[in-house]
Amino acid sequence: MEKFITLFDLNQKIGESIKSSFPVSFWVLAEISELKIHYNSGHCYLELIEKDPEGEQIKARARATIWSYTLRMLKPYFETTTGRELGVGLKILVKANVEFHEVYGYSLNIIDIDPSYTLGELARKRQEIIKRLETEGVFNMNKEIHLPPVPQKIAIISSQTAAGYKDFVHQIEHNAYRYKFYLKLFPALMQGAEAEKSIIDALERIYLHEKNFDAVAIIRGGGSQADLSCFDSYWLAYHITQFPLPVVTG
Repeated sequence: MEKFITLFDLNQKIGESIKSSFPVSFWVLAEISELKIHYNSGHCYLELIEKDPEGEQIKARARATIWSYTLRMLKPYFETTTGRELGVGLKILVKANVEFHEVYGYSLNIIDIDPSYTLGELARKRQEIIKRLETEGVFNMNKEIHLPPVPQKIAIISSQTAAGYKDFVHQIEHNAYRYKFYLKLFPALMQGAEAEKSIIDALERIYLHEKNFDAVAIIRGGGSQADLSCFDSYWLAYHITQFPLPVVTG
């Protein structure tokens, strides 16, 4: 019978090898593909990935953790600095220790984060969207549509409970010139992962009745910079450029 080694002993040797090869922490660039914060422990569990330059294929993947005591410091620091919630889809630069567990395998223990990198990525993404729209020749299309001096028939995309929507309606209905306006709300989500699709759906509903309106007003109102992140969307911007009515935002 050939000499053998148990699985535990093998994993232990792998762990020792990793520990000796990576004795210090590293700054690692990656994208968050999964993020869960455990309700009871407060620990944060992530899956980090790296994609190819075209952004289609995943070329690397790793599990990562941020222990609760570290998360309590890093999360508010990151979100206050970037204006974005730490979440799926963000590219981050983190300082991490390489760890190996005999049962759970290889993972990264995140001990620090550099929000300035993510800020740069968000600005770059926004500029890429603008450049793409300009290259396609559509960036100014909606701006060129005539907006009446007093648009009196306005389709509104907003949340019915949004303070910004209520304030808009109040200001319109109590205007100093006593103009009469026709306002029609097309409800949509104005923050979160589903906001992009919800706003586009509202635009498509308005399109079916475009002859009834002079303009469209997309109203978000107040909120943090993180709440506005859903508007950094190529497809939402593209739909607005193609819309047959002038679109204003506020």
